[in-house]
Amino acid sequence: MTHHDLALIGFGGVNRALAEIIRDRGSDLADDLGFTLRVVAITDLRFGSLMQADGIDLAAVLAMTGDATFAGMPGGDADPRNDHVIRTTTAGIIVEATYTNPIDGEPAISHVRAALESGKSVTTTNKGPVALASTELNRLAEANGVRFEYEGSVMSGTPVLRLAQQTLQGLRITRIQGILNGTSNFVLGQMESGKSLEDAVAEAQALGYAEADPTADIEGSDVQLKVVILANELLGAEITTADVSRVGISGITASDVIAAAAAGEHWKLLGTISRDESGAVTASVEPLSLGADHPLAGISGATNAIAFTTDLLGTVTMSGPGAGRLETAYALLSDIIAIDAQQAALVGAAR
Repeated sequence: MTHHDLALIGFGGVNRALAEIIRDRGSDLADDLGFTLRVVAITDLRFGSLMQADGIDLAAVLAMTGDATFAGMPGGDADPRNDHVIRTTTAGIIVEATYTNPIDGEPAISHVRAALESGKSVTTTNKGPVALASTELNRLAEANGVRFEYEGSVMSGTPVLRLAQQTLQGLRITRIQGILNGTSNFVLGQMESGKSLEDAVAEAQALGYAEADPTADIEGSDVQLKVVILANELLGAEITTADVSRVGISGITASDVIAAAAAGEHWKLLGTISRDESGAVTASVEPLSLGADHPLAGISGATNAIAFTTDLLGTVTMSGPGAGRLETAYALLSDIIAIDAQQAALVGAAR
């Protein structure tokens, strides 16, 4: 049976959830997928770094709390040492899930680059490396005979990229429109019940949907990065965030939302990408009031959804969770499955 060793870069909610899945479902996954998984390295700002080539006891590290660090454990260090671990670990797959600056994509871009240069495949849920440096990083992956996978960068565990790239093959996609930020969608839904923007954001924070600083969600920069990813990955565009006009929801009032609801409409923050007959691509992020006949009008709560306008099927719509630690961890697992399939195909071709 095939075996994959993993290095988890960042040990926050998402990578911890992946570790829990491996701990709790490892044997079932092996039966279902035909390969086994083992974590041989972990880095974390709080705990430091840990490298054990024979496999880390996941139950032990998941039980760590308080001021505990990896120092004192075999192969442990109180310093995260991300670059050193990425370049020297025996893992063949680097799982990158650090907190990353959406403006410059760091430190995730540097982590991905170091892994690919070292001949290791990468899966990440970070938007920054994909939106800001995917061309460079994919070329680097190809040059080193490895994979760069990032299904979770747009809709968490909902497989929007692979759906379009594989299931919708043969269709010409002329328009992509989506609710790509669950926080803003939740906030607008709460405003329909009369809450102010500030109160709705506070509730989203209390429920864990919004960060302490919700600017990226409310002002649309999170969606802007996802629009860049969708345009470049699915429509072959070569745009940057500077090419995507952006308006957030901070200018929408509760009265605006209530009035729209009374008229049978719903405000949504939408990312929209259009391709004209010449092939030119335009993209935007803006709040729009949608009529009941729009495929995204009824999407409520923290759910994400996306509608593809195609030449042969008309509009194809899918929805699913756009956030959540387990849901996002599944996206990482789906990338690992894709990496395994690619490696198996290469081995088969070489025979």
